[in-house]
Amino acid sequence: MSRLRTVVSSTAIVAVLAFGFGSWFVMTPREEERKVLVKNMPESNPAKMEEMRKRNALMMQVLKEAAQSKDNIARDMGGPVK
Repeated sequence: MSRLRTVVSSTAIVAVLAFGFGSWFVMTPREEERKVLVKNMPESNPAKMEEMRKRNALMMQVLKEAAQSKDNIARDMGGPVK
């Protein structure tokens, strides 16, 4: 009885692992799908990249100004007052 339980348990574990690996294999994109994904990424479009660079530069400027000031800008933005 104990041997049968061990065999059934082992078979169930192997089946669950096989199902997991099979699901992983089915969900991963193939080579053609990967190429389409890379093609549609924002980094592949020069106009979007330039827009992101400008936005990042503005954010860095705001963060730099906030770091240099002594004001607590979080309190001025309507955050919770403690």
